[in-house]
Amino acid sequence: MTPVAWAKLLRGDITQTSLMSRKAKVMYLLKTPRFEAVFFSAIMLFACAVHALTPVNDSSALPGIHDFDFEFGQWHVHHRTKLADGKWIEFDGTASARSLTDGSADIEEHAFFKPAGKTYGVGLRAFDRKTGTWAIWWLDSRAPHLPMDPPVIGRFRNGIGTFFSDSVVNGKTVRTRYVWSYITRETARWEQALSTDAGKTWETNWIMEFRRVP
Repeated sequence: MTPVAWAKLLRGDITQTSLMSRKAKVMYLLKTPRFEAVFFSAIMLFACAVHALTPVNDSSALPGIHDFDFEFGQWHVHHRTKLADGKWIEFDGTASARSLTDGSADIEEHAFFKPAGKTYGVGLRAFDRKTGTWAIWWLDSRAPHLPMDPPVIGRFRNGIGTFFSDSVVNGKTVRTRYVWSYITRETARWEQALSTDAGKTWETNWIMEFRRVP
């Protein structure tokens, strides 16, 4: 019994019998199917309102953020590169990739076993939540302190990733294109091409064939 009810009982405003009668009526009301249905509906509406007002920070649900997950792990890589004189050379290498931060960035590390010696390269990729695109920067161990080229930017469509950037080389605008294709759990292909006519024609100058390390 509440303090207010006790006070009324002591003053004679209500009797113990009438108080218990009211309590019984309330308990009867609480047990009716109609009240249970209304109460349950109110609880569900409250839960839905709380869920709608709760910020969603799960970046894993963003379309495109997992596009490069296929590359995580260790790889053998066969390279073919085109020299300035038009001659192609081939060499092998290794690569590894892993996620950074909350999955909206990752890093790709390469070792190149070239005829002239071993060199390294690092690719850094970052996902833009607003545009749904990836930007890719490249660091070459042969000239690690030179200004980095503009990142290639793009996305995957139908299993093929295409990325572009424009830079100026010897006073001329050169467009760079990266293409990821033939992606499976065990293999992948990457190639780089350049264009000096705003993308009308392309000249491929580097191809990587990836094979996952067992």
